[in-house]
Amino acid sequence: MELNLTRPLVIFDLETTGTIVGHDRIVEICMLKINTDGSKEEKSMKLNPTIPIPSEATAIHGITNAEVCNKFTFKEVAYELLDFIGTADLGGFNSNRFDVPILVEEFLRIGINFSLKGRHLIDVQNIFHKMEPRTLKGAYKFYCKKDLIDNHSAIADTHATYEILKAQLDYYKDVPYEDENGNISIPVVNDMEALDEFCTFIKSADLTGLLYFNDKGKEIFNFGKYKGQVVENVLRNDRSYYNWIMTADFPLSTKRVIEEIKQRIEVSL
Repeated sequence: MELNLTRPLVIFDLETTGTIVGHDRIVEICMLKINTDGSKEEKSMKLNPTIPIPSEATAIHGITNAEVCNKFTFKEVAYELLDFIGTADLGGFNSNRFDVPILVEEFLRIGINFSLKGRHLIDVQNIFHKMEPRTLKGAYKFYCKKDLIDNHSAIADTHATYEILKAQLDYYKDVPYEDENGNISIPVVNDMEALDEFCTFIKSADLTGLLYFNDKGKEIFNFGKYKGQVVENVLRNDRSYYNWIMTADFPLSTKRVIEEIKQRIEVSL
């Protein structure tokens, strides 16, 4: 089944120096852009992360420090990537939890506010895990009936993810899903907004799950001594906690949300 798009969808995959959003960097990126007319564009490149690639990471993706030492840095290609993405929605495999936060963090690190506002985020892994909990290699075998060769290569993984998404739309056409509350729906449909909703497990207020929305739509902390408490209330009553967050090693994207909440409080005074 071909995708029903009202705007382009960029499916992408990253290979990185590690998995810590506030610290690790991109060493390879591949983006496959599917336009509304069905045409496709691809951009793939290795990057100099400006920090060493640990041997543990090299063992996974095979990219060495020597291989990228003379490549462009993210800062040098940032506007090229921005132009390629444009106003497109974003998709990937485990992208909501990893690839999107890492990408946003890289942009913020060089002073670019890459906004997700208005974009649909299509995480193929979330669809997969809700319907058939396995791995990317297993998903490719299950849905596409093919073996994934050269997985942990950004190019191979990106194209496999695109094929899986299309196969999922066929496989789960009219298939009911029952959530933990017993509600039954037909969630896997050829509509990016509906898939965005189904891909979301918990409504996070930031990209890394350090802040959540409660049932009243208020941001709450998901860490530390104020876990479960409303962020606005904490910032009003404990100014030192705000200062600690802004100077500690939290992701820039999380700090940006905290700062926006603080500004919101000041406007209301």
